[in-house]
Amino acid sequence: MTSTVRKSPLPMVLTSVDVLSVRIAGSVGMAAARSRCNLVFSIRGVYLRGQNLAFLYRLPPMSDFTSATEHIAAIHQGKQDAQELTVEALARIDSIDRHGYELNSVIALDFNAVENSEEIKPALPLAGLPVLIKDNVEAVGLPASAGSLALRDYPVKHDSTIARRLRKAGANIIGATNLSEWANIRSPRSTSGWSALGGLTANPWKHPHSAGGSSSGSGAAIAAGLVSLAVGSETDGSIVCPASLNGCVGIKPTVGSIPRDGMVPISSSQDSPGPMARTVTDTALLLEVMMSARGFVNAAHSDFSPTIGFVKSWTTTHDGTNSLLYDTVAKLSAAGLTIVEIDAPTPDDSVGLDEFHVLLHELHDDLGEYLSQRCGKSLSSLADVVDFNRAHSESELHHFGQEYFELALELGGRGAEYLAKRTRNVDWASAMLGRAFTGVDVLIGATYAPAWLSNLGGSDDHSGASWITTAPSITGDPVGCLPMGITDGLPVGLGIVAPAYEEELLVASMARIEKVLGLGILQPSFLR
Repeated sequence: MTSTVRKSPLPMVLTSVDVLSVRIAGSVGMAAARSRCNLVFSIRGVYLRGQNLAFLYRLPPMSDFTSATEHIAAIHQGKQDAQELTVEALARIDSIDRHGYELNSVIALDFNAVENSEEIKPALPLAGLPVLIKDNVEAVGLPASAGSLALRDYPVKHDSTIARRLRKAGANIIGATNLSEWANIRSPRSTSGWSALGGLTANPWKHPHSAGGSSSGSGAAIAAGLVSLAVGSETDGSIVCPASLNGCVGIKPTVGSIPRDGMVPISSSQDSPGPMARTVTDTALLLEVMMSARGFVNAAHSDFSPTIGFVKSWTTTHDGTNSLLYDTVAKLSAAGLTIVEIDAPTPDDSVGLDEFHVLLHELHDDLGEYLSQRCGKSLSSLADVVDFNRAHSESELHHFGQEYFELALELGGRGAEYLAKRTRNVDWASAMLGRAFTGVDVLIGATYAPAWLSNLGGSDDHSGASWITTAPSITGDPVGCLPMGITDGLPVGLGIVAPAYEEELLVASMARIEKVLGLGILQPSFLR
Protein backbone atom coordinates (compact mmCIF):
# COMPACT_ATOMS: atom_id res chain seq x y z
CA MET A 1 0.00 0.00 0.00
CA THR A 2 1.23 3.48 -0.77
CA SER A 3 0.30 6.67 0.99
CA THR A 4 1.23 10.29 0.88
CA VAL A 5 2.08 12.80 3.55
CA ARG A 6 -0.40 15.66 3.68
CA LYS A 7 1.19 19.09 3.85
CA SER A 8 -0.58 20.71 6.75
CA PRO A 9 -0.07 23.60 9.14
CA LEU A 10 1.03 21.13 11.80
CA PRO A 11 4.71 21.84 12.55
CA MET A 12 7.12 19.15 11.41
CA VAL A 13 9.78 20.47 13.77
CA LEU A 14 9.48 21.56 17.36
CA THR A 15 12.21 23.78 18.70
CA SER A 16 12.56 21.91 21.99
CA VAL A 17 15.86 20.03 22.06
CA ASP A 18 14.40 17.51 24.48
CA VAL A 19 11.38 16.18 22.64
CA LEU A 20 10.33 16.27 19.02
CA SER A 21 6.75 15.26 18.28
CA VAL A 22 6.23 14.25 14.70
CA ARG A 23 2.60 14.39 13.58
CA ILE A 24 1.82 12.96 10.20
CA ALA A 25 -1.53 12.77 8.43
CA GLY A 26 -2.06 10.85 5.24
CA SER A 27 -4.57 9.67 2.75
CA VAL A 28 -5.29 6.55 4.80
CA GLY A 29 -6.78 8.75 7.53
CA MET A 30 -5.40 9.51 10.95
CA ALA A 31 -7.35 6.88 12.90
CA ALA A 32 -6.34 4.07 10.58
CA ALA A 33 -2.78 5.32 10.44
CA ARG A 34 -2.48 5.39 14.20
CA SER A 35 -3.62 1.79 14.35
CA ARG A 36 -0.90 0.80 11.88
CA CYS A 37 1.90 2.50 13.74
CA ASN A 38 2.51 5.35 16.10
CA LEU A 39 2.23 8.43 13.92
CA VAL A 40 2.66 10.52 17.00
CA PHE A 41 5.91 9.58 18.64
CA SER A 42 8.74 11.31 20.46
CA ILE A 43 12.37 11.15 19.46
CA ARG A 44 14.76 13.06 21.64
CA GLY A 45 16.88 15.60 19.80
CA VAL A 46 16.03 14.63 16.21
CA TYR A 47 14.74 17.08 13.63
CA LEU A 48 12.71 15.71 10.73
CA ARG A 49 12.78 18.69 8.39
CA GLY A 50 9.93 18.12 5.99
CA GLN A 51 11.08 14.76 4.64
CA ASN A 52 8.62 12.50 2.91
CA LEU A 53 7.94 10.03 5.69
CA ALA A 54 5.03 8.20 4.11
CA PHE A 55 6.66 4.87 4.82
CA LEU A 56 6.14 5.51 8.54
CA TYR A 57 2.63 4.10 8.03
CA ARG A 58 4.13 0.63 7.82
CA LEU A 59 6.83 1.18 10.43
CA PRO A 60 7.20 -1.73 12.86
CA PRO A 61 7.95 -0.67 16.43
CA MET A 62 9.85 -3.88 17.16
CA SER A 63 13.49 -4.91 17.08
CA ASP A 64 15.22 -5.53 13.76
CA PHE A 65 17.63 -8.46 13.78
CA THR A 66 18.45 -8.25 10.07
CA SER A 67 22.21 -8.20 9.56
CA ALA A 68 24.00 -5.10 8.35
CA THR A 69 25.23 -7.08 5.35
CA GLU A 70 21.66 -7.94 4.34
CA HIS A 71 20.45 -4.36 4.77
CA ILE A 72 23.33 -3.02 2.68
CA ALA A 73 22.65 -5.55 -0.08
CA ALA A 74 18.98 -4.52 -0.12
CA ILE A 75 19.94 -0.84 -0.40
CA HIS A 76 22.39 -1.55 -3.21
CA GLN A 77 19.61 -3.45 -5.01
CA GLY A 78 17.11 -0.63 -4.53
CA LYS A 79 14.85 -2.68 -2.26
CA GLN A 80 15.39 -0.42 0.76
CA ASP A 81 16.64 3.10 1.30
CA ALA A 82 18.76 4.63 4.01
CA GLN A 83 16.15 7.19 5.05
CA GLU A 84 13.64 4.46 5.78
CA LEU A 85 16.16 2.48 7.83
CA THR A 86 17.16 5.61 9.73
CA VAL A 87 13.63 6.54 10.74
CA GLU A 88 12.88 2.94 11.65
CA ALA A 89 15.96 2.89 13.88
CA LEU A 90 14.93 6.16 15.53
CA ALA A 91 11.43 4.81 16.13
CA ARG A 92 12.87 1.67 17.72
CA ILE A 93 15.03 3.80 19.96
CA ASP A 94 11.92 5.72 20.97
CA SER A 95 9.72 2.68 21.56
CA ILE A 96 12.28 0.31 23.12
CA ASP A 97 15.04 2.51 24.50
CA ARG A 98 13.29 5.69 25.67
CA HIS A 99 9.93 4.10 26.46
CA GLY A 100 8.52 0.58 26.53
CA TYR A 101 11.31 -1.65 27.83
CA GLU A 102 13.36 1.44 28.79
CA LEU A 103 16.65 -0.08 27.74
CA ASN A 104 18.37 3.31 28.04
CA SER A 105 21.29 2.41 25.78
CA VAL A 106 21.35 5.62 23.72
CA ILE A 107 22.56 8.79 25.41
CA ALA A 108 22.08 11.23 22.50
CA LEU A 109 20.77 11.41 18.93
CA ASP A 110 21.99 13.58 16.09
CA PHE A 111 19.58 16.44 15.34
CA ASN A 112 20.09 15.87 11.62
CA ALA A 113 19.98 12.08 11.43
CA VAL A 114 17.15 11.76 8.91
CA GLU A 115 18.27 14.74 6.86
CA ASN A 116 21.80 13.32 6.72
CA SER A 117 20.47 10.03 5.38
CA GLU A 118 19.26 11.77 2.22
CA GLU A 119 22.78 12.97 1.40
CA ILE A 120 24.55 9.61 1.60
CA LYS A 121 25.23 7.81 -1.66
CA PRO A 122 23.69 4.34 -1.55
CA ALA A 123 26.60 2.85 -3.51
CA LEU A 124 29.00 3.45 -0.62
CA PRO A 125 30.13 0.41 1.40
CA LEU A 126 27.82 1.15 4.37
CA ALA A 127 25.09 2.59 2.11
CA GLY A 128 23.70 5.06 4.66
CA LEU A 129 23.16 2.42 7.33
CA PRO A 130 22.34 3.91 10.77
CA VAL A 131 25.24 3.43 13.17
CA LEU A 132 25.71 4.25 16.86
CA ILE A 133 29.02 5.22 18.45
CA LYS A 134 30.11 5.11 22.07
CA ASP A 135 29.84 8.51 23.72
CA ASN A 136 33.58 8.81 24.26
CA VAL A 137 34.27 9.21 20.53
CA GLU A 138 33.97 12.65 18.95
CA ALA A 139 31.48 13.07 16.12
CA VAL A 140 30.02 16.45 15.22
CA GLY A 141 26.42 16.64 16.39
CA LEU A 142 26.99 14.37 19.39
CA PRO A 143 28.35 15.16 22.87
CA ALA A 144 31.34 12.79 23.31
CA SER A 145 30.78 13.35 27.02
CA ALA A 146 32.13 10.05 28.37
CA GLY A 147 28.86 10.16 30.30
CA SER A 148 30.10 13.01 32.47
CA LEU A 149 28.40 16.34 33.11
CA ALA A 150 31.88 17.88 33.07
CA LEU A 151 32.10 17.60 29.26
CA ARG A 152 28.49 18.46 28.52
CA ASP A 153 29.19 22.14 27.84
CA TYR A 154 32.17 21.55 25.53
CA PRO A 155 30.62 20.71 22.15
CA VAL A 156 32.49 18.63 19.63
CA LYS A 157 34.00 20.83 16.92
CA HIS A 158 35.57 18.22 14.66
CA ASP A 159 35.00 14.60 13.75
CA SER A 160 37.48 12.09 15.08
CA THR A 161 39.28 9.98 12.50
CA ILE A 162 36.91 7.14 13.38
CA ALA A 163 33.86 9.30 12.65
CA ARG A 164 35.39 10.59 9.41
CA ARG A 165 36.09 7.07 8.21
CA LEU A 166 32.57 5.97 9.07
CA ARG A 167 30.98 8.87 7.22
CA LYS A 168 33.29 8.45 4.22
CA ALA A 169 32.19 4.82 3.97
CA GLY A 170 28.53 5.84 4.04
CA ALA A 171 27.61 5.35 7.69
CA ASN A 172 24.87 7.55 9.09
CA ILE A 173 26.00 8.19 12.66
CA ILE A 174 22.59 8.70 14.23
CA GLY A 175 23.52 8.76 17.89
CA ALA A 176 25.84 8.00 20.77
CA THR A 177 25.55 5.16 23.25
CA ASN A 178 25.61 5.33 27.01
CA LEU A 179 28.64 3.95 28.83
CA SER A 180 30.11 3.41 32.23
CA GLU A 181 31.09 6.98 33.07
CA TRP A 182 34.69 7.81 32.11
CA ALA A 183 34.87 4.23 30.76
CA ASN A 184 34.68 2.85 34.31
CA ILE A 185 37.93 4.29 35.67
CA ARG A 186 36.43 6.49 38.40
CA SER A 187 35.70 4.30 41.42
CA PRO A 188 35.92 0.72 42.74
CA ARG A 189 32.21 1.06 43.59
CA SER A 190 31.15 2.14 40.12
CA THR A 191 28.25 0.44 38.35
CA SER A 192 28.78 -0.69 34.77
CA GLY A 193 26.41 1.04 32.39
CA TRP A 194 25.77 4.06 34.64
CA SER A 195 26.73 7.62 33.84
CA ALA A 196 25.60 10.91 35.33
CA LEU A 197 24.50 12.10 31.89
CA GLY A 198 22.88 8.91 30.64
CA GLY A 199 21.67 7.06 33.72
CA LEU A 200 21.76 3.25 33.89
CA THR A 201 21.63 1.03 30.82
CA ALA A 202 19.62 -2.16 31.27
CA ASN A 203 20.27 -5.63 29.91
CA PRO A 204 17.93 -6.54 27.00
CA TRP A 205 17.55 -10.10 28.29
CA LYS A 206 16.63 -9.30 31.89
CA HIS A 207 16.10 -5.66 32.75
CA PRO A 208 17.56 -5.66 36.29
CA HIS A 209 20.79 -7.29 35.15
CA SER A 210 23.94 -5.52 34.01
CA ALA A 211 24.68 -4.64 30.41
CA GLY A 212 28.37 -4.81 31.29
CA GLY A 213 30.83 -2.12 30.45
CA SER A 214 32.20 0.10 29.68
CA SER A 215 30.70 -0.11 26.15
CA SER A 216 27.37 -0.85 27.80
CA GLY A 217 25.04 1.01 25.46
CA SER A 218 26.76 -0.24 22.31
CA GLY A 219 26.39 -3.86 23.37
CA ALA A 220 22.81 -3.47 24.60
CA ALA A 221 21.65 -1.52 21.53
CA ILE A 222 23.11 -4.09 19.14
CA ALA A 223 21.69 -7.05 21.04
CA ALA A 224 18.27 -5.39 21.29
CA GLY A 225 18.07 -4.88 17.52
CA LEU A 226 18.05 -1.07 17.61
CA VAL A 227 20.79 -0.87 14.96
CA SER A 228 23.05 -3.44 13.35
CA LEU A 229 26.43 -1.73 13.84
CA ALA A 230 27.96 0.14 16.77
CA VAL A 231 31.36 1.39 17.87
CA GLY A 232 32.73 0.52 21.29
CA SER A 233 36.09 0.94 22.96
CA GLU A 234 38.17 -1.16 25.31
CA THR A 235 41.05 -0.73 27.71
CA ASP A 236 40.66 -4.11 29.41
CA GLY A 237 37.38 -5.93 28.76
CA SER A 238 35.16 -3.00 27.79
CA ILE A 239 34.08 -4.51 24.45
CA VAL A 240 34.38 -8.16 25.42
CA CYS A 241 32.29 -7.76 28.59
CA PRO A 242 29.17 -6.15 27.04
CA ALA A 243 29.44 -8.45 24.02
CA SER A 244 29.34 -11.43 26.36
CA LEU A 245 26.65 -10.14 28.72
CA ASN A 246 24.30 -8.94 25.95
CA GLY A 247 24.85 -11.73 23.44
CA CYS A 248 26.57 -10.04 20.49
CA VAL A 249 29.95 -9.94 18.75
CA GLY A 250 32.79 -7.54 19.48
CA ILE A 251 36.42 -7.10 18.53
CA LYS A 252 39.14 -5.07 20.20
CA PRO A 253 41.79 -4.81 17.48
CA THR A 254 45.52 -4.44 18.02
CA VAL A 255 46.18 -1.33 20.10
CA GLY A 256 47.25 1.49 17.78
CA SER A 257 45.76 -0.05 14.64
CA ILE A 258 42.90 2.48 14.70
CA PRO A 259 43.65 6.18 15.29
CA ARG A 260 42.45 7.38 18.70
CA ASP A 261 42.33 11.12 18.13
CA GLY A 262 39.06 12.51 19.39
CA MET A 263 38.51 9.63 21.79
CA VAL A 264 38.34 10.39 25.52
CA PRO A 265 41.36 8.45 26.82
CA ILE A 266 42.36 6.31 29.74
CA SER A 267 45.56 4.66 28.57
CA SER A 268 47.58 5.10 25.40
CA SER A 269 49.14 1.66 25.91
CA GLN A 270 45.81 -0.19 26.17
CA ASP A 271 42.94 1.87 24.70
CA SER A 272 41.42 0.88 21.38
CA PRO A 273 38.09 1.52 19.66
CA GLY A 274 36.47 -1.48 18.08
CA PRO A 275 33.36 -2.74 16.24
CA MET A 276 30.29 -4.41 17.73
CA ALA A 277 27.58 -6.22 15.76
CA ARG A 278 25.43 -9.35 15.82
CA THR A 279 27.49 -11.48 13.40
CA VAL A 280 31.18 -11.94 12.77
CA THR A 281 30.76 -10.80 9.14
CA ASP A 282 29.09 -7.55 10.17
CA THR A 283 31.76 -6.96 12.80
CA ALA A 284 34.44 -7.56 10.17
CA LEU A 285 32.75 -5.08 7.83
CA LEU A 286 32.82 -2.34 10.44
CA LEU A 287 36.39 -3.26 11.37
CA GLU A 288 37.44 -2.74 7.74
CA VAL A 289 36.01 0.77 7.83
CA MET A 290 37.49 1.66 11.22
CA MET A 291 40.95 0.33 10.34
CA SER A 292 40.78 1.58 6.74
CA ALA A 293 41.79 -1.90 5.65
CA ARG A 294 40.55 -4.70 3.44
CA GLY A 295 40.36 -8.45 3.76
CA PHE A 296 38.40 -8.94 6.97
CA VAL A 297 35.05 -9.64 5.30
CA ASN A 298 36.74 -12.09 2.94
CA ALA A 299 38.35 -13.72 5.96
CA ALA A 300 34.91 -14.08 7.54
CA HIS A 301 33.73 -15.96 4.43
CA SER A 302 36.77 -18.22 4.22
CA ASP A 303 36.69 -21.83 5.32
CA PHE A 304 39.82 -21.46 7.44
CA SER A 305 40.47 -24.19 9.99
CA PRO A 306 42.49 -22.67 12.84
CA THR A 307 44.56 -24.64 15.28
CA ILE A 308 43.02 -23.57 18.55
CA GLY A 309 44.71 -23.31 21.90
CA PHE A 310 42.26 -23.91 24.75
CA VAL A 311 43.68 -22.11 27.77
CA LYS A 312 42.35 -24.20 30.65
CA SER A 313 42.82 -21.46 33.23
CA TRP A 314 40.56 -19.07 31.29
CA THR A 315 37.39 -20.27 32.99
CA THR A 316 34.87 -18.62 35.31
CA THR A 317 33.45 -19.45 38.72
CA HIS A 318 30.05 -20.16 37.14
CA ASP A 319 29.29 -23.83 36.48
CA GLY A 320 26.83 -23.16 33.64
CA THR A 321 29.33 -20.99 31.78
CA ASN A 322 32.13 -23.50 32.21
CA SER A 323 29.84 -26.30 30.99
CA LEU A 324 29.09 -24.30 27.83
CA LEU A 325 32.82 -23.70 27.37
CA TYR A 326 33.66 -27.41 27.54
CA ASP A 327 30.75 -28.20 25.22
CA THR A 328 32.08 -25.59 22.77
CA VAL A 329 35.55 -27.14 22.82
CA ALA A 330 34.01 -30.56 22.17
CA LYS A 331 31.95 -29.24 19.25
CA LEU A 332 34.99 -27.59 17.68
CA SER A 333 36.95 -30.81 17.99
CA ALA A 334 34.07 -32.84 16.54
CA ALA A 335 33.98 -30.44 13.57
CA GLY A 336 37.56 -31.39 12.74
CA LEU A 337 39.40 -28.45 14.28
CA THR A 338 42.63 -29.18 16.12
CA ILE A 339 42.39 -28.31 19.82
CA VAL A 340 45.53 -28.00 21.93
CA GLU A 341 45.03 -27.78 25.68
CA ILE A 342 47.28 -25.15 27.21
CA ASP A 343 48.33 -24.77 30.81
CA ALA A 344 48.93 -21.09 31.48
CA PRO A 345 49.28 -19.43 34.86
CA THR A 346 46.77 -16.85 36.01
CA PRO A 347 48.32 -13.51 36.91
CA ASP A 348 49.17 -12.97 40.56
CA ASP A 349 48.07 -9.93 42.52
CA SER A 350 51.19 -7.96 41.61
CA VAL A 351 50.38 -8.20 37.89
CA GLY A 352 46.87 -6.90 38.43
CA LEU A 353 48.06 -4.07 40.67
CA ASP A 354 50.80 -3.09 38.23
CA GLU A 355 48.35 -3.01 35.32
CA PHE A 356 45.89 -0.94 37.32
CA HIS A 357 48.55 1.56 38.40
CA VAL A 358 49.87 1.83 34.83
CA LEU A 359 46.37 2.80 33.71
CA LEU A 360 46.14 5.47 36.41
CA HIS A 361 49.58 6.91 35.61
CA GLU A 362 48.61 7.15 31.94
CA LEU A 363 45.15 8.51 32.77
CA HIS A 364 46.77 11.34 34.71
CA ASP A 365 48.73 12.46 31.65
CA ASP A 366 46.54 11.38 28.73
CA LEU A 367 43.23 12.73 30.00
CA GLY A 368 44.86 16.03 30.93
CA GLU A 369 46.27 16.42 27.43
CA TYR A 370 42.90 15.59 25.87
CA LEU A 371 41.01 18.02 28.09
CA SER A 372 43.40 20.89 27.51
CA GLN A 373 43.02 20.51 23.75
CA ARG A 374 39.24 20.20 23.81
CA CYS A 375 38.19 22.40 26.73
CA GLY A 376 40.99 24.91 27.20
CA LYS A 377 41.94 26.36 30.55
CA SER A 378 38.55 25.92 32.19
CA LEU A 379 38.87 22.10 32.24
CA SER A 380 42.43 21.12 31.46
CA SER A 381 43.42 18.36 33.87
CA LEU A 382 42.23 15.37 35.85
CA ALA A 383 42.36 17.58 38.94
CA ASP A 384 39.84 19.91 37.29
CA VAL A 385 37.48 16.96 36.75
CA VAL A 386 37.84 15.94 40.39
CA ASP A 387 36.99 19.49 41.45
CA PHE A 388 34.01 19.58 39.08
CA ASN A 389 32.65 16.35 40.52
CA ARG A 390 32.97 17.68 44.05
CA ALA A 391 31.14 20.86 43.05
CA HIS A 392 28.39 18.77 41.44
CA SER A 393 28.42 15.93 43.94
CA GLU A 394 24.65 15.41 44.03
CA SER A 395 24.64 14.52 40.33
CA GLU A 396 28.09 13.00 39.91
CA LEU A 397 28.91 11.41 43.26
CA HIS A 398 25.49 10.38 44.52
CA HIS A 399 25.96 6.66 43.86
CA PHE A 400 29.73 6.25 44.18
CA GLY A 401 32.87 8.32 44.55
CA GLN A 402 35.97 9.05 42.51
CA GLU A 403 38.59 7.14 44.46
CA TYR A 404 40.47 6.05 41.33
CA PHE A 405 40.68 9.61 40.04
CA GLU A 406 42.06 10.71 43.38
CA LEU A 407 44.57 7.85 43.41
CA ALA A 408 45.69 8.81 39.90
CA LEU A 409 46.40 12.33 41.16
CA GLU A 410 48.40 10.85 44.03
CA LEU A 411 50.40 8.52 41.76
CA GLY A 412 51.11 11.20 39.17
CA GLY A 413 52.07 10.70 35.54
CA ARG A 414 54.72 8.73 33.70
CA GLY A 415 57.86 8.49 35.81
CA ALA A 416 60.32 5.90 37.06
CA GLU A 417 57.67 4.00 39.04
CA TYR A 418 55.40 3.90 36.02
CA LEU A 419 58.16 2.59 33.76
CA ALA A 420 59.07 -0.17 36.22
CA LYS A 421 55.45 -1.32 36.53
CA ARG A 422 54.85 -1.19 32.80
CA THR A 423 58.06 -3.12 32.06
CA ARG A 424 57.22 -5.85 34.58
CA ASN A 425 53.75 -6.24 33.15
CA VAL A 426 54.79 -6.34 29.51
CA ASP A 427 57.52 -8.87 30.29
CA TRP A 428 55.04 -11.15 32.08
CA ALA A 429 52.27 -10.86 29.49
CA SER A 430 54.59 -11.23 26.48
CA ALA A 431 56.21 -14.34 27.93
CA MET A 432 52.87 -15.88 28.88
CA LEU A 433 51.26 -15.29 25.48
CA GLY A 434 54.44 -16.22 23.62
CA ARG A 435 54.41 -19.65 25.23
CA ALA A 436 50.66 -20.05 24.75
CA PHE A 437 50.75 -19.20 21.04
CA THR A 438 53.44 -21.79 20.30
CA GLY A 439 52.01 -24.20 17.72
CA VAL A 440 48.52 -22.66 17.61
CA ASP A 441 46.79 -19.88 15.68
CA VAL A 442 44.44 -18.46 18.31
CA LEU A 443 43.63 -18.91 21.98
CA ILE A 444 40.15 -19.39 23.40
CA GLY A 445 38.52 -19.33 26.81
CA ALA A 446 35.51 -18.16 28.73
CA THR A 447 34.98 -14.44 29.22
CA TYR A 448 32.36 -13.71 31.87
CA ALA A 449 29.65 -15.47 33.83
CA PRO A 450 26.09 -14.35 33.01
CA ALA A 451 25.16 -10.76 33.72
CA TRP A 452 24.94 -9.94 37.41
CA LEU A 453 22.21 -7.83 38.98
CA SER A 454 22.98 -4.13 38.68
CA ASN A 455 23.47 -2.52 42.06
CA LEU A 456 23.90 1.25 41.91
CA GLY A 457 26.49 2.23 44.47
CA GLY A 458 27.25 -1.38 45.33
CA SER A 459 29.87 -2.03 42.62
CA ASP A 460 29.87 -4.77 39.96
CA ASP A 461 30.16 -8.47 40.63
CA HIS A 462 33.34 -9.42 38.79
CA SER A 463 33.71 -12.74 40.59
CA GLY A 464 32.64 -14.56 37.44
CA ALA A 465 35.19 -12.97 35.11
CA SER A 466 37.97 -15.03 33.56
CA TRP A 467 41.51 -13.77 33.00
CA ILE A 468 41.24 -13.88 29.21
CA THR A 469 41.58 -10.13 28.58
CA THR A 470 44.42 -9.39 31.03
CA ALA A 471 47.51 -10.43 29.09
CA PRO A 472 46.34 -9.23 25.64
CA SER A 473 45.30 -5.91 27.16
CA ILE A 474 48.84 -5.41 28.43
CA THR A 475 50.54 -6.47 25.18
CA GLY A 476 47.97 -4.84 22.90
CA ASP A 477 47.05 -8.08 21.13
CA PRO A 478 43.59 -8.29 19.51
CA VAL A 479 40.75 -10.08 21.25
CA GLY A 480 37.23 -10.93 20.14
CA CYS A 481 34.05 -12.26 21.70
CA LEU A 482 31.08 -14.10 20.19
CA PRO A 483 28.04 -15.79 21.73
CA MET A 484 28.72 -19.25 23.17
CA GLY A 485 25.24 -20.03 24.44
CA ILE A 486 22.59 -19.30 27.06
CA THR A 487 22.71 -20.20 30.74
CA ASP A 488 20.32 -19.06 33.46
CA GLY A 489 18.35 -17.31 30.71
CA LEU A 490 21.30 -15.05 29.88
CA PRO A 491 23.97 -15.15 27.15
CA VAL A 492 27.66 -15.77 27.72
CA GLY A 493 30.48 -15.27 25.27
CA LEU A 494 33.53 -17.15 24.07
CA GLY A 495 36.76 -15.15 23.98
CA ILE A 496 39.29 -15.50 21.15
CA VAL A 497 42.80 -13.99 21.26
CA ALA A 498 45.16 -13.62 18.28
CA PRO A 499 48.71 -12.30 17.96
CA ALA A 500 49.22 -8.60 17.34
CA TYR A 501 48.20 -7.34 13.87
CA GLU A 502 46.61 -10.70 13.00
CA GLU A 503 43.06 -9.39 12.69
CA GLU A 504 42.39 -11.46 9.55
CA LEU A 505 43.37 -14.57 11.47
CA LEU A 506 41.14 -13.51 14.37
CA VAL A 507 38.14 -12.83 12.12
CA ALA A 508 38.56 -16.06 10.15
CA SER A 509 38.81 -18.07 13.36
CA MET A 510 35.79 -16.35 14.90
CA ALA A 511 33.74 -16.96 11.75
CA ARG A 512 34.62 -20.66 11.73
CA ILE A 513 33.71 -21.00 15.41
CA GLU A 514 30.46 -19.10 14.81
CA LYS A 515 29.59 -21.49 11.98
CA VAL A 516 30.36 -24.59 14.05
CA LEU A 517 28.28 -23.39 17.00
CA GLY A 518 25.38 -22.52 14.69
CA LEU A 519 23.62 -20.25 17.17
CA GLY A 520 22.63 -17.65 14.59
CA ILE A 521 21.68 -14.21 15.84
CA LEU A 522 20.56 -14.32 19.45
CA GLN A 523 17.31 -12.49 20.18
CA PRO A 524 16.91 -11.27 23.75
CA SER A 525 13.92 -12.06 25.93
CA PHE A 526 13.23 -8.48 27.14
CA LEU A 527 12.13 -9.74 30.55
CA ARG A 528 11.28 -7.17 33.19
